[in-house]
Amino acid sequence: MDEAGVQAVVQHYLDHSAAREEDVASEIYADDAVLEFPQSGERFEDVANFREWRAQYPATKIDFDVRRVRGGGDVWTVELRIRYDDGPVNYGVQILEFRGDKVVRETIYVAEGWEAPEWRSA
Repeated sequence: MDEAGVQAVVQHYLDHSAAREEDVASEIYADDAVLEFPQSGERFEDVANFREWRAQYPATKIDFDVRRVRGGGDVWTVELRIRYDDGPVNYGVQILEFRGDKVVRETIYVAEGWEAPEWRSA
């Protein structure tokens, strides 16, 4: 898949996730996809389990701002800012692995932002 195709897939997913349209957002995944959060050790197998987990997510408002999409072939990385319920901005990285036009593995990292220490700020 090329960069424009990946950007379209990512935007489709984020737009529908933000609107809490989990069934439509989940169209990007293969039925046997795997979703992992290495920071917490969570692992979800099968797109039906993704939908269930996301449907129970407590945030009522999610804002996404894609900063960059990079990659090639079947592996792409998305850098984005995420904000839940008008709270502080978090930073995320999604590693997407494709089979054809469907995501078969997604690995997500999320972290809070921080101020650069004075000794290294420009």
